[in-house]
Amino acid sequence: MTTTAPARRTGAARNRPAWDEPPTRIGQTAKGVLVGLVLLAVLFPLWVVVVTSVSPASAITEAGGLVIVPDGFSLGAYAELLSGGVVTRSVLVSTGVTIIGTLFSTVVTLLAAYGLSRPGSFAHRPLLFLVLLTFLFGPGLIPTYLLVNSLGLLDTYAALVLPGAVAAFNLVVLRSFFMNLPQEVIDSARIDGASEFGVLTRIVLPLSKGVTAVIALFYGVGYWNAFFNAFLYLNSNEKWPLQMVLRTYVLQGQSIPGASAVDSTLDHTGGPVASLAIKMAVIVLALVPVLVVYPFVQKHFTKGVIVGAIKG
Repeated sequence: MTTTAPARRTGAARNRPAWDEPPTRIGQTAKGVLVGLVLLAVLFPLWVVVVTSVSPASAITEAGGLVIVPDGFSLGAYAELLSGGVVTRSVLVSTGVTIIGTLFSTVVTLLAAYGLSRPGSFAHRPLLFLVLLTFLFGPGLIPTYLLVNSLGLLDTYAALVLPGAVAAFNLVVLRSFFMNLPQEVIDSARIDGASEFGVLTRIVLPLSKGVTAVIALFYGVGYWNAFFNAFLYLNSNEKWPLQMVLRTYVLQGQSIPGASAVDSTLDHTGGPVASLAIKMAVIVLALVPVLVVYPFVQKHFTKGVIVGAIKG
């Protein structure tokens, strides 16, 4: 029994689009070099900040500023920051505001998004129109300040959470995701006697873990990095979050109220702690929580945000 050779590909098959062609060795090498350069551009500044923060004053003086190659090791900058002064208090404030604000914003956004995803809900279209309107028109700085002042929220921690508790983008993403859930599953739960709250907690939320984690990450990073609300609404330095301290001390070069004299502080080796090392240590303290949390939530981005933002 003889076999025939497979027919040659037609001209249309040979003229495939460029993205359907197998990668060449030159293309793969170029992509690797490009990714390496991008990775270097991201990691090099972080490396310099971390190395400078753990360098003794002598190494910083010898380098003339930022340290690239480590020359000695000292945790005096971190000991100074976490010794119970303004920075320690600001870390506790930022942590509390981030945890409470993220929980509050996520819960409110979930409830609002689920309500707006139900076609027969009360004032469904007018409320959705108001939410979408905020994409085009913001409330303005002065009206927002007057509102916060009239509610008695000035110089309170609530002013760091309530003015921006719900982000319209996050609400729209969650609403779109909820609308794409199988309606049959929700109807079966209602037939079994589940209330709307029961449907949300027992059916919808277990199916929405990915997008909920992404929304919570958005809120958490936003609260942790926020300083403008503190700049506007807080009058007491004792209530400053970490980002406000970072802005005042590192960017503007001002001295931290209540902090000890930096250049007279000694590290564990008996040498002075350089002020530049303390500035870099503040930056590290501001970066660490996001760098630690982000890898655990990053895997949900494609599944949560992309799927939730496309209505099929």
